[in-house]
This record gives sequence, structure tokens and C-alpha cells, in this order.
Amino acid sequence: MKKSLLTSCAALTALTFVAAAGPAHAAASHAQRPTAAAKRAGIQRLGDAYAGWEHHDSKTGADSGALVRPLSSANATLGIDVAAYQGNVDWSSQYRSGVRWAYTKATEGNYYTNPYFAQQYDGSYRAGIVRGAYHFANPAGSSAVNQAAYFVAHGGGWSKDGKTLPGMLDIEYNPYGATCYGLSQSAMTSWIRSFLTEYRRKTGRDAVIYTTADWWQTCTGNTTAFNQTNPLWIARYSSSPGTLPGRWPYYTMWQYTSSPIDHDWFNGDLSRVKALANG
Repeated sequence: MKKSLLTSCAALTALTFVAAAGPAHAAASHAQRPTAAAKRAGIQRLGDAYAGWEHHDSKTGADSGALVRPLSSANATLGIDVAAYQGNVDWSSQYRSGVRWAYTKATEGNYYTNPYFAQQYDGSYRAGIVRGAYHFANPAGSSAVNQAAYFVAHGGGWSKDGKTLPGMLDIEYNPYGATCYGLSQSAMTSWIRSFLTEYRRKTGRDAVIYTTADWWQTCTGNTTAFNQTNPLWIARYSSSPGTLPGRWPYYTMWQYTSSPIDHDWFNGDLSRVKALANG
């Protein structure tokens, strides 16, 4: 009996330590696991996903790292997006290279916060870069309202300081299972709407939507429900952003490469970046 009691206490202590030691990631017992494609893109556990991960696996398109200039705009502003896998970012160097805006992954689902968020989000701000935060959606994990609230509570808020962009909803390929997270096209559209509505209720801003044309067509039926309210951030690793999904009249951001870091163009000069920040 005494041995059994000691064993139970030791097990309880071990569980308590695990819970305290790894708050940034979900518990290892979570049902969702990275797919083979996600593992090739560096996603080893729940929480590791990042904007454009599927492109990192496939390396499709013109992923050379060259600064491809948007064909549709004479004025464009260079930006980057980062997540935990980049670690500490040298923001002064990024500024010298021409980067003037950046988004940092803050959260995923309702179970993960980026352990490098403070260095990446605050560091870009201090370097004079207009910054924003993004949320990697996992509609299979919890409700949209729950995830929007989690995002806002963990770095995804907004302030009218001229240097903070509205939050971004990263809704794309599922690194943990079925492409559309087990939802029908109508259910996915409703999930996105609920997230955006809750985000606006909490911050007063319409969130940016990051996606790909293929995913949007497949998982929402190419819905046009958000093309008049939410800025589009299109992901396409090529020499042009291509045909836009959801009949958006234009893109606001375009992620065009992941080499040597995720590079993006803002469809306008720096004054337009700041205008979006100011709301």
C-alpha cells in the first residue's frame, strides 16, 4: 500500500511538472497530430503551424527569395511574417533590408501561444516597423468565438497608435488532418464569420484574412461573404498573386516566398500601411 501511494504521488508530481514546463504547446495527449506533409514542413507537434506551411513542404512556384515586384501596383511596401520557428529575429537588420511591416504568430487554436511573441512583436515595433499579430485557426479544435477570444487575450488586440495593424486570421490547409477540418463549406463559412464577428466585437476592427485561392475554393465554396469588409492576404509563391478568391476586388497583402524568410508585399506605399493600422 505504501509503495502504491508513493508511486501515485510520483506520477502526480510528474504530471504537474509537465503541465508547468510546457505552457506554450498543447498536451501531447491531444488527439490531433501533424500529417506527414506537415512534418516535412517542420511541424512536429500541435502548435507548430505557421502561415504558408504547405508551401514550405511543396516548394511550389517561384520560391527563390527574389524580391518579386507586384505587377498590379506601382507602389508596394515590403513586409515579413514570422512564427516561433524563426526564433529571435534581428529586427534592425530587417528594417535595413527594407521591411516596413510585419506580422507575428501569436496563437493557434485555444491551446498555443508563441514563446517568441514578445521578442518578435515588440521587437519589430521598437525597430520602427508597423506590426500586427496573427492567429492560426484550427476549426476542428474549438469554437470560433472561443479562438477569437483566446487570440485577443494573448497578443491579438489592437490599439490606434499608428503602428499596430489589425489582427490576421490565418485560415488555410490543415496540418493535422482533413484539409477542411471536417467542416462542410457552409459550416466553414459560418466558423469564419463567427471568428471575425467576435474579433470585431472585442477590438472594433475587421481582421485580415490570410488564405490561398485553392483552399478558399475547396473549403468555403469560394464564398464572397467577406470581400467588402476584411482585407485579403493571399498566399501564392509565384511571380504574381494570380486569380483572387472570393471575388475580392484586390489583395491587401501577398505572401510570395518563404526564402530566406516569409516575404510579403503590401499593395500600397507606407502611407497605406499606416492607414490600415489607424483604421
